[in-house]
Amino acid sequence: MSGAAVRGPRPAVAAAGYAVARGRGASFLLHRRSAVVAGLLTVLLLVACAASLCVGSSAVAPGQALRAAFGMESSATFVVGTLRLPRMTLGLLVGAALGVAGALIQTVARNPLASPDIIGVTHGAAAMTVGAMTFGTVSTAVLPYWSVAGGLAAAALVYVFAWRGGLHAARFVLIGIGFAIALRSVTQLFLTKGDQQTAQQATVWMTGSLNGRGHAEAAPLAFALLLLLPAVVWAARAARSVVLDDDTATALGVRLGRVRLGLATLGVLLAALATGAAGPVDFVALLAPQIARRLTGGAQIPLLCSALVGAFLTVVADVLARTLFSPAELPVGVLTAAVGAPYLLWLIVSNRTGGRA
Repeated sequence: MSGAAVRGPRPAVAAAGYAVARGRGASFLLHRRSAVVAGLLTVLLLVACAASLCVGSSAVAPGQALRAAFGMESSATFVVGTLRLPRMTLGLLVGAALGVAGALIQTVARNPLASPDIIGVTHGAAAMTVGAMTFGTVSTAVLPYWSVAGGLAAAALVYVFAWRGGLHAARFVLIGIGFAIALRSVTQLFLTKGDQQTAQQATVWMTGSLNGRGHAEAAPLAFALLLLLPAVVWAARAARSVVLDDDTATALGVRLGRVRLGLATLGVLLAALATGAAGPVDFVALLAPQIARRLTGGAQIPLLCSALVGAFLTVVADVLARTLFSPAELPVGVLTAAVGAPYLLWLIVSNRTGGRA
């Protein structure tokens, strides 16, 4: 979110790149550059969505795709309305959720290396889901709920072990990486215990894929994100205090422990929900917040721009996954990992050499 509620006008906001937008009974601080970037990202996202509907094994004219998307009579009703639109919708929701999740976790940890797939959240979701698939204890319809439970459990363990009278950023990331490695081993152990068909299904799910997914997965995720929207609005404002140093925030009366716990919990929940819907789509939560922060040029990671970048990355990656090796389709997680892994290496090297991450 690019705005935060304030009680009245502030004289120096214009010099800091902010504008005061007044509504009924309240005023809002609006970061001008963030608003412009959000507008440009929205346009790019619409272009990516159009490409997702039009490009594939059979090309569809933009006019026909638009008619089919809005339920009008069209020759592309089956290709667009049944196959591509549900998949694109899920990609939008998953990417946006991961973008916001990564922004919240990086804000709490104060570390650009912190993201759900690095600190073990998605690995916890994967371990729980693959375990449920392997031992056949649940139906396919409830597997996303097991993913959410696994992600929350992994995050809780990382938080407990990282807490030592406070949440130190480096310790948080290192312990998260340790849990991620351990949980990956547990997942591999589950795979060896299952039959061949279950192991293949679990392996495809672990790569993060939108293949064969659609409204059945998108509808519950959309409902959950709608319920969490008030919490995200709160997080956009609360994150402003977390970027301050601890002494300043405490002097202003901010209860940093509670705020950080709330932000981290919300970020983990969003990441777990996205993982439950599409599997672990790696590196979107790592890339999106950093791209958004560099585009807006602020000290705080903007949640709205992070959501837009995450959605854009996921939709574009899915288009490429469908078309690069057509007629074969790659999991979208393969494409995001191909981009995210080199970026992670660059981020580590730049931090070691004193570069600004």
